[in-house]
Amino acid sequence: MIKAEYMALAFIAGAGLGILFFGGLWFTVKQALVSRYSALLFLGSSVVRTGLVLVGFYFVAQGSWQRLVIAVAGFIAGRFLVIRLTKSFEQKHISLNKAAQQ
Repeated sequence: MIKAEYMALAFIAGAGLGILFFGGLWFTVKQALVSRYSALLFLGSSVVRTGLVLVGFYFVAQGSWQRLVIAVAGFIAGRFLVIRLTKSFEQKHISLNKAAQQ
């Protein structure tokens, strides 16, 4: 049986990995729009982000499939958090640009 503390830590670690992965993806897309080497940026970012997440899941799971499942749930929660934060950031940025143009 897995303890509640380990479940909470696995969920938090998974959420951190999700924020790292999807926040890095958002940052990569923003940078690729102005970069001369967008393909290289996307490739490098994808390899680094995926590698970090896989290593993170390996250490969080520690051979327990229950911890891995909980970490993946946290990863998905991190995804939704990044979507929410970046959406509000983009809306503020767009409204500021409209106000500056008037």
